[in-house]
Amino acid sequence: MLHTENTYEWFIKAFHPKSGLDLNFYKQNQMQRRIISFMTSHKYQTFPDFMKALNEDPVLYDAFFKHLTINVSQFFRDVNQWKTLRETIFPKLIEGKTNLKLWSAGCSSGQEPYSLAITLMEYFPHIKFSVLATDIDVNVLKQARDGIYKQNDFTSTPPELLHKYFTLTDKGYQIKDSVKRQITFKPQNLLTDRFESGFDFLACRNVVIYFTEEAKEMLYRKFTQSLNRGGILFTGSTEHLFGMNNLGLKSVSSFFYQKQE
Repeated sequence: MLHTENTYEWFIKAFHPKSGLDLNFYKQNQMQRRIISFMTSHKYQTFPDFMKALNEDPVLYDAFFKHLTINVSQFFRDVNQWKTLRETIFPKLIEGKTNLKLWSAGCSSGQEPYSLAITLMEYFPHIKFSVLATDIDVNVLKQARDGIYKQNDFTSTPPELLHKYFTLTDKGYQIKDSVKRQITFKPQNLLTDRFESGFDFLACRNVVIYFTEEAKEMLYRKFTQSLNRGGILFTGSTEHLFGMNNLGLKSVSSFFYQKQE
């Protein structure tokens, strides 16, 4: 099976209007490998044949979109970072505040924004807050709004929090309405859409790992502009920000960066 660079370029150009996803912003080697592995497993040999099938088969298109946008999440994923957030970051952030505005960017099926809300409700009950949760994939947003999860979503969740904030149903664990009310889910393309501003806290974790360096820098610049002074950016465990001074951020702990006052 021969795939020249040209054919990949043809595909990303053809895919862009349909999906709104500009694959030029992603590292070519990794993205091309992901696309070809999906095509091979579904028995498509050429990009044009595959594009035709994506246009004709909504189920295939949804599966492919999900494959590209890599929705892997869990409640309280990376336990030590959530401990730092609970014991160090939030206590400093809420000094002198009664209200917090948070954003979970690339929220997948909702585990991260719900984890943020549960942390604040459980350990900082005097604070009012709202969470904006955005993702490019409308299917995972539907799952997030439904708020029903399986046992394996909770491998990092303290059992007492699971019992307090979820109800066991025949479909799985249902998040309680008291948590759901704190969160607004919206579709958003991080690379092309305008951002809201005035956030005290912004989590974007394990989202940018496939982006080009130029796309990452553009995104982190926009994130910084969206934060209030003193606001915190929370990144994933493989994502270190180099050249933070140039962005106006300083490291306050591993994977936590503060917008300078």
